[in-house]
Amino acid sequence: MFAKDHIEYEAVDLPDRAELSDAEMVSAARAFYDTIKRRHTVRDYTDRPVPRQVIEDCIRAAGTAPSGANHQPWHFVAISDPAFKHRIRLAAEEEERKFYEGGAGDEWLKALEPIGTNDDKPHLDQAPWLIVIFAQRWGHFDDGERFKNYYVPESVGIASGFLLTALHHAGLVTLTHTPNPMRFLNEMLGRPASEKPIMIVAVGHPTKDAKVPKVAKMKKPLDEILTVAE
Repeated sequence: MFAKDHIEYEAVDLPDRAELSDAEMVSAARAFYDTIKRRHTVRDYTDRPVPRQVIEDCIRAAGTAPSGANHQPWHFVAISDPAFKHRIRLAAEEEERKFYEGGAGDEWLKALEPIGTNDDKPHLDQAPWLIVIFAQRWGHFDDGERFKNYYVPESVGIASGFLLTALHHAGLVTLTHTPNPMRFLNEMLGRPASEKPIMIVAVGHPTKDAKVPKVAKMKKPLDEILTVAE
């Protein structure tokens, strides 16, 4: 956390420590991979409700992410109200129509074809929760004085990954949605100009006949994403 008063460095003992053997580490790493590879981006949601406590705990987990100077430059807005979700859908679809009608450019639209997306976003109504992630580009002390946050995109990106992982761990499916521009979310959700909306995360349970794009499950092999120097 950051405060206007001077805070001196003070070291404390590591509060949590995992003592695993090499074999246990290998097993744990593989088990996590086996879990996370079953995460899917889903657009088809049931109306089964999700307890607020689950959403709060997943966001609490996201809040443990590392950040530049520990400023924690993020804010999450969780929405379950149907009328509010519908307002977001209408505003998002308005921006999406501009995108798909040429604003994106031919190359971008071609890249999206195998994903099967368009300007119709029913999941913004159907998912029981929407979580809007904001990046705080700067903050304010209690007296209104402004201070800078550091490594904001990197910090918020890590926290967003924590959130998606926590939601998957809780047995939920998600979809990350990034209408462009998204400034309508600041006014709609009462967030200050210092914050930039990064994405809308739809959260819920998949329908029995939920589909995913085949191409979305084609992940690069390890030798294409890893270089080892040893």
